Amino acid sequence: MRKLFLLALAVFFLAGCGFHLRGAVDLPFETVYVNGGSYPDIKATLENALRTGSGVKVLAGPEKAEVVVTILGASSEKRILSLGGTGKVREYQLIYRLSFSTTYNGKPSIAPQQIELQRDMTYDDTQVLAKQQEEALLYQNMRDDATFQLLRRLKGATQTLKETD
Repeated sequence: MRKLFLLALAVFFLAGCGFHLRGAVDLPFETVYVNGGSYPDIKATLENALRTGSGVKVLAGPEKAEVVVTILGASSEKRILSLGGTGKVREYQLIYRLSFSTTYNGKPSIAPQQIELQRDMTYDDTQVLAKQQEEALLYQNMRDDATFQLLRRLKGATQTLKETD
């Protein structure tokens, strides 16, 4: 009985502080075109997030789109963070950058800007294959996180432009 009470109390406090799971982004427009350029993986991730998480219609061309998102660049970087006593790498820092700009009804809504994410990863040269898989997974998670950050920025910029129209 006491555990049930504590669980109910925890749920009450979490609901009261505004905590909620990251879910769908309610975007204030109906149509979008994603210009992925030479970044088809980012384009696919963003289009998938738009289709499944917001109900926005993704168009094949920019002609009839309210919003055009242009992916200007995406890059991954791996830096040595620390070395062990024998000079072997013990930690890496993984960096992911996504550059983009957007227009709303033909007017610039977000000037070119960059989202940069970093993750630290320990390294053990006796587990090379596992660490390669961990690295790939971390980059995938950073790409997904950058996509959701882009959507939140897009929502804010579009709402501001709609209010001034």
